[in-house]
Amino acid sequence: MPFDFDWSQLFTWRALINLLDIAIVAFVINQLMKIVKGTRAVQLLKGIGVILLIKFASSFFELRTTEYIVDYVIQWSALALIIIFQPELRRGLEHLGRGSLLPRKRKINPSEQLVQDISRATQYMSRRRIGALMSIEIDTSLEEYIGTGISLDADVSGELLINIFVPNTPLHDGAVILKDFKIAAAASYLPLSESPAIPKKLGTRHRAAIGLSEVSDAITVVVSEETGEISVARQGNLISPMTKEELETYLRKELVSEEEDEKNFFQKLAEGFRKGGADK
Repeated sequence: MPFDFDWSQLFTWRALINLLDIAIVAFVINQLMKIVKGTRAVQLLKGIGVILLIKFASSFFELRTTEYIVDYVIQWSALALIIIFQPELRRGLEHLGRGSLLPRKRKINPSEQLVQDISRATQYMSRRRIGALMSIEIDTSLEEYIGTGISLDADVSGELLINIFVPNTPLHDGAVILKDFKIAAAASYLPLSESPAIPKKLGTRHRAAIGLSEVSDAITVVVSEETGEISVARQGNLISPMTKEELETYLRKELVSEEEDEKNFFQKLAEGFRKGGADK
């Protein structure tokens, strides 16, 4: 008897709904795989696979005690995962909250004049090995850290930035936070990164810069007191060393550009998880 297939069944409303359902699930799984790629979650998935194999083997060979223990582990695994991966979950959700499902216009940030002021001050301090730490607020509010310093609300100028960081002055120890074309505060305390991936040669300034970049989208410029090297911390990464031209190009791209932000909802979430994994 020849195979008789009703091709009209492929074009029913129910078939289209099922196809859409499968496409959505495939898309979500694909995005989740991108999220866990390169993070500790990959090792976690391998561990889960081993537990499932043990569960299957103990059930097949009727290893009652082993199966009981594995069942107990599985019951508490959800709570354990939340506790173990709390930093990754928190940072992933923070990026998710700052993102959107659709592309959006990037907020117009401080002008070309701000870039020139920061560059001029940074070059002066680099040549004289004056340590400096300057954070620029983007979308995430830095009020929590502004409150730890001395409020200034002063217009930005290269000369003022240099004067703040001159050694043995009241405001030189800590970070300057720039907000809305103003120096909002000086001598502010920033959260220190606990990432073991940070080289031991880097000091407290660099750890503070990376730490702030892990919990916000701020851009932080660092001048090393020991070497005079210029670095930029953003999104959990440290770009170092940077020349005058590289610094200005980077700041113009991030602060003055009005190009559309192409990152979508899932890409923001992936970034948060990758950074969380890098902290461990």
